[in-house]
Amino acid sequence: SGGGWKSFSAAAYLDLLETHAFGNLRELLGAVSRSPAMSVFLTFRANTKADAETGALPDENYARELMQLFTIGLLELNADGTHKLVGGQPRETYGQADIGGLARVFTGWIPDHANDTGDTPDFQARPLVQSGWRYETGAKAFLGTTIAENTDAESCLGQALDALFAHANVGPFWSRQLILRLVTSNPSPA
Repeated sequence: SGGGWKSFSAAAYLDLLETHAFGNLRELLGAVSRSPAMSVFLTFRANTKADAETGALPDENYARELMQLFTIGLLELNADGTHKLVGGQPRETYGQADIGGLARVFTGWIPDHANDTGDTPDFQARPLVQSGWRYETGAKAFLGTTIAENTDAESCLGQALDALFAHANVGPFWSRQLILRLVTSNPSPA
């Protein structure tokens, strides 16, 4: 389960951030996307595939936040961080179909309780693992990327994160966020 050991969960997440803070953003995204703490916080722990009979769909929370907060932001950007305009208006980076397609990637991920006795929080520091029956095996399409049906969960996650990492908005979005947090609250395009 993910409900207990909250202080250990937070500590494991901080350790993860410290480990990857000065590394590659793509590696950080992979670690965060397999974090037990993140899976609880953004509600994709034990996320299950769509069920046509009940109408249930995979939880979309992490997919949305992964795009909005962690990779590409809400609006398309030029290399200098200014908004790309179409007809004088900024254009959104993603839509509901992209959220739904990406959410399918984050199905079946559960905490790794292998060899746990239940009296230690060790699972909080281990990456999530797959629960096969919960995983969506169908094709997944988002942001112009399609991951083929029957792609295993590990490969699927890797392909999804690679696609996000390669998106043209990642550089200007992250650069602007770092400048806002570390340099000045009102950066110029230069």
